[in-house]
Amino acid sequence: MKQPPTIPYPLIRTNQWFIIISVALAWTTGAYAWLLPPLMAGLCGLLFGVNPVMRLARQFLRKPLSEYAAEDRIQQQFNQCIAVICLAIGLAAYATHWTIVAYVFTAIVALAAFVAIQGFCVGCFIRYQWGQYRYKRAQRSREV
Repeated sequence: MKQPPTIPYPLIRTNQWFIIISVALAWTTGAYAWLLPPLMAGLCGLLFGVNPVMRLARQFLRKPLSEYAAEDRIQQQFNQCIAVICLAIGLAAYATHWTIVAYVFTAIVALAAFVAIQGFCVGCFIRYQWGQYRYKRAQRSREV
């Protein structure tokens, strides 16, 4: 049986730190253009299947990719989608001077990335709960 495609955790961690550092730089410098690199990298990953941050980090891995613990590519795409949405809303909010909204959405993505580095994947939890909701809804519709 063929294994689903995966992404090694060191690459995911690099991307998460990149998001955290970019948000921190945007907050501390007031230059909200710092949100563009992780936003563009995330969009490239979603649209073209190649995240430039992960591609660059891959060059620094010493072992073969198969020797690293990995995450399911589909789950990572889901997580990246959430990050891209939050970064896009945050950047748009900064551009329109909706500062509170900007801080909320950039804090959400930075906090989610930080918590994921600590071992709890918020995106995984959301996706699991969504799957449970859809399953229960399907079960109820069959009972009717």
